[in-house]
Order: sequence, then C-alpha cells, then structure tokens
Amino acid sequence: MTSAVDWDVARSIAAKVNRDEPQLDDEARARMNADFDEFTALAEGLVAAETGLSSAAGAARGRVADRSMWVDANIKAFQRLLKPMLDQMAQETGRFSVGPKVAGAEVGMMLGWMSGKVLGQYDLLVIEDEEPDQQDIVYYVGPNVAAIEDRFAFPERDFRLWLALHEVTHRAQFTGVPWMRDHFLGLVHETMDDVDPDPGRFVEGIKSAIETKRGGGDPLADGGLTGVFANDKQKALLDQIGGLMSLLEGHGDVTMDRAGIGHVQGAERFGRVLHARRQNASKFVLLIQRLAGLEAKMKQYAQGEAFIEAVETHGGDALMTRVWDAPEFLPSLAEIREPERWIERMETPEPVVA
Repeated sequence: MTSAVDWDVARSIAAKVNRDEPQLDDEARARMNADFDEFTALAEGLVAAETGLSSAAGAARGRVADRSMWVDANIKAFQRLLKPMLDQMAQETGRFSVGPKVAGAEVGMMLGWMSGKVLGQYDLLVIEDEEPDQQDIVYYVGPNVAAIEDRFAFPERDFRLWLALHEVTHRAQFTGVPWMRDHFLGLVHETMDDVDPDPGRFVEGIKSAIETKRGGGDPLADGGLTGVFANDKQKALLDQIGGLMSLLEGHGDVTMDRAGIGHVQGAERFGRVLHARRQNASKFVLLIQRLAGLEAKMKQYAQGEAFIEAVETHGGDALMTRVWDAPEFLPSLAEIREPERWIERMETPEPVVA
C-alpha cells in the first residue's frame, strides 16, 4: 500500500532547507561528543538524586547528531506513531487533493525548519523488532548547540551539562515512572486512531475556527492546526496530552535548575537568553510556531513550572510526587492552568463503597 506521505521527499526537502547548515570541525565534534558522553552520565545521577526517579532501562546514552540525523530520527518516529492514521489516509487517497509527494514536502519543510532550532531531544519510542542501540537515545543537535554557544558566549561545559540535565530528566520521567511511556503512547495512538479522513471534517474544522475567532477566542491556542481539525473525542485526548506535556516540560525545567546547583555556572542566564530568543522571533517564525502548535508547547514550560510551584507551596514534595503514582493522578490542561483544582481533587477523599 502506498504511504500517504512520501518520506523520501520529506528527507530531500529537509536537506534543502538545511543546505547552509554550519559544520563542526573534527576537533569541535570530538570535544562535543566527549562532553555529552560525560554529562549525560553525570546528569542521570543528579536527576535521580533530585527527583527520586531512577531509570529501569539501564544507563542513559547521549548522541551528538547533525540536523539530517535529527530529521531522520523524527521521520522514523512519525512512521511508528502515525502508521495507523497514515494507512487509513492512504486508502482514502482518491478523496484528497494532497498527494504523498505534496504531504512529504510539507513534512520535510517543517522538520527542516525545526531541525535548525532544536538543541536536544529524548527519543522515547522503543520498538521490539529494531536494534536496541538505535533506540532510547538522548539526542543533542551539535551544530545548533555550537551556534548558540558562539552567539551568546556561553561557556561550553556549563551549557552542555545544563542541556543534558533537561533531556535526561525527560528520560527519567518515561523510564523511571513504570506506566508513563505506555500511557503517553496510548493517548497518542488513540488520538490517531480516531482521525476522520473525510475532507468534510476539515471543512467543519475551518468553520469552527472562524466561529471561535468571531467570538473573541483563539482557535490556534491549544495545539495549532491539529486542535482546529480535531473532533470532540480528539480534543478531550489532546487536553490530556497537553496537561501531561505541560507537567513534563515544567518538571524538566525545574529539575534542570535544581539539579544543576553547584554544578552549572550561569544557568539563570542560559534560561533568560533562550526565553528572550523565543520571544523575539520574527513574525513569520511566530506564525509557523502557532500553526504547528509550537507556541502552545512553549507555554507548557511556564505553565508547568507555575503548577509545580503552586503544588509544592501547598503540600510540599509529598503532594507533588503523587503525579507519578498513577495515570489518574495526572493533571488535566485545565488543572495545570488552575492548580488549585488539582490540589482539591487530590485532597478530596475517595467515596466509600458500602
């Protein structure tokens, strides 16, 4: 069966977007590989000590990637995660005006653009029939890391450990909380399984977005175009995913700062500069971020941190760590934005069944 996305076209377009990618010389690459080998291992211990989350999947492995390697890793992730939806769409190609090559070009442009921005990423997917050494990887995009260090005169070793702490925290979340990986992937698969390939669904989404805009709302606020075209069931699932990702991103930032105390010099400046960099993006970049849902992702960091601060202020670590006890204790997106609602839910006794 023909895929709904031509992945070769996606790779080709992403490569064209990155034709001016800066290259690391052999010495710089060797130094960066050595640093991230050291700091990924160091970060794992610091994160475990700070959070109490220890990976059940063995030692963390860091890998310095160029942009094309990052693109390829994410294409593989898309192929795994989106397979049910893409198979369904491939069966419906006669009802779509957008063919696999056009879809591949769109995906390639987006991945190519994103690959020039991202600094690190944890690949949480684990597939039984694939090579173990190609999975469960903490990626660091070398050219982007070096460009940021050079532009803002960041001390290399401090900045690299700071990055490693954030990405290794994400690995601890997914490999140190026994149910987390399956829960997250289950939400994603359920969302994809419910995709309606009927073009009428897209028309309805556009109409709904227009009505939301006329009513003074922002149809792109909670997920970009994905949220616009989602049905009611998918919106409920996206709300759960949004709440979870806000928690994980906020927890990643909080842990990165706390675990780095005494080990990272300049962490406050790193965070301030990168935040300002995101805020001062061009109007075109901001539009792309909104359409792709990346603006909502950026908000997740601040909202997640605010949620953690409110919960810890009210009930300390004992209350905060309850989020890792079971999926039903995770905050929804509404509870992330109004932490008192989650606190009240956690403190309300379960009804006694006679």
